[in-house]
Amino acid sequence: MKEALLQYAWQHKLFYTNNLQSTNGKPIEVIDVGQLNSNAGPDFFNAKIKIGDTLWAGNVEVHVRSSDWVRHHHEQNSNYQSVILHVIHQDDGSIKREDGEEIPQLILPYFSGLEEKYEQLLQNDSSIACNQVLDKVEPMTFHGWLNALMIERLEQKATQMEQIIHFTQNNWEESFYILLTRNFGLNLNSEPFEQLAKSLPNNLLAKHKNNLFQIEALLFGQSGLLDEIFETNDEYVQQLQNEAIFLRKKYCLTPMNGHVWKMLRLRPINFPTVRIAQLAALIHQSSKLFSKIVNNQDIDYLMSLFRCEPSLYWKTHYSFHHSSESTRKVLGDKTIHLIMINTLVPFLFLYGKHKDMPSLQENALELLEKLPAEQNHVIKEWGRLNVAAHSSFESQALLHLKKHYCDAKKCLRCRIGHIVLTTDQ
Repeated sequence: MKEALLQYAWQHKLFYTNNLQSTNGKPIEVIDVGQLNSNAGPDFFNAKIKIGDTLWAGNVEVHVRSSDWVRHHHEQNSNYQSVILHVIHQDDGSIKREDGEEIPQLILPYFSGLEEKYEQLLQNDSSIACNQVLDKVEPMTFHGWLNALMIERLEQKATQMEQIIHFTQNNWEESFYILLTRNFGLNLNSEPFEQLAKSLPNNLLAKHKNNLFQIEALLFGQSGLLDEIFETNDEYVQQLQNEAIFLRKKYCLTPMNGHVWKMLRLRPINFPTVRIAQLAALIHQSSKLFSKIVNNQDIDYLMSLFRCEPSLYWKTHYSFHHSSESTRKVLGDKTIHLIMINTLVPFLFLYGKHKDMPSLQENALELLEKLPAEQNHVIKEWGRLNVAAHSSFESQALLHLKKHYCDAKKCLRCRIGHIVLTTDQ
């Protein structure tokens, strides 16, 4: 019996309540199981338990065995002195508080079949363990769960973004610039792009906003990619190197190591050199980008802000070493959608939360509902189970469900897993 399942059975009252008795024979009546505690301390707060003729109000701790109380040193921890009941699966001894008073224990008579169903979920070889019952879940239940997952995902992203807010000392413009730059690297080069943004403040780039070539020199110079080129006959590259050295000395900048950038298995259009050139074009053509986004969440307007095209050199190049046929390397709609999903939406959500602007948070969620669903192997896997994503709101929620619940086997925290475990009980 896993402790997590025992906690789950207690939390959802999935146990037989008739003739409950403590391990020393006193009758027990569970009036309120209490509130689950996800932080340090007892597992459940504010429970109400009648033991014998006495009504107790306090906390409940759950363990597989009685001896786990001592193994976890709870008898020495003041946070556990208010425990009124120890819920267990196996009794292997009495337990006491620090003052020597014995704590009542209850061997929980959880519903028959509960443990077997849970083991079946854990042992299922499918990456989505409940795949056999998905078609039995009511659409309203599933939709409600996706809504909750999307909020959870945004809260999770907001927590990660808080670190950037702290780094910039609550400078929202600078924070947005760093996070936006990070997401120009997509998944593979997100860390180097964030490092690039942190090494080159937004207000420094703003001084050269009207000169695209100088913005390119600053970005490529700081990336370290120009330092990897020792000999070249390319006039553009030579000029870029000279300008980068001049600006580096002027502003006392320390470049990154060019080896941190990843190129393998990338489509040429996703090379970091192309993405940096596109970022330079965006910085050059935009002014007060974050303010514009805060004031207008119309999807067509936002798309227009990000439709930027690099300088002429990049029409015929993917990198400083690879030429191409003449083609526009403008940011595509799918890439802009990803930037909106991964940067604009969570950042607007966080900004609205900090500034007490719930309407902005609602607009961020509505933006997700207007954006098309992402197409990747996870969403296709859901599709094979007849779970379709009609918007990025739904695809993001399904990605979150797969990664943080299915892959982690957290069926006990999933509403669909709850249906599986409680059906026919």
